[in-house]
Amino acid sequence: MVDNNKMRKAEDFALLIIELYKDLYFNKREYVMSKQILRSGTSIGANIAEADCAESRQDFIHKINIACKEANETCYWLRLLNRSGYIDKDTYANCYALSEELVRILSSILISARGDRPF
Repeated sequence: MVDNNKMRKAEDFALLIIELYKDLYFNKREYVMSKQILRSGTSIGANIAEADCAESRQDFIHKINIACKEANETCYWLRLLNRSGYIDKDTYANCYALSEELVRILSSILISARGDRPF
């Protein structure tokens, strides 16, 4: 079971990504990367929620692994949006720090769930 604090972090991050998406889509007219970051950034919490109701330990590990991969993908889109000038330094720094924190949290959960085995 995933601790409520960790779930809340993923939900808060998803809300931040939704606001970023709205700004990118409606104000900056960026349609491709904005959709990508919306998908990856909001699916982190969705996969954590699925892991919370996993049918087995392996299912739990699988869902958390997907959430971790989505968090890593979100980091990629944030870097790209920053380097292309679509988001400013402050927005980038804030969002990137939160996405990296989620990667660290999810990686830690995976290590514990796997019994310290990398795969």
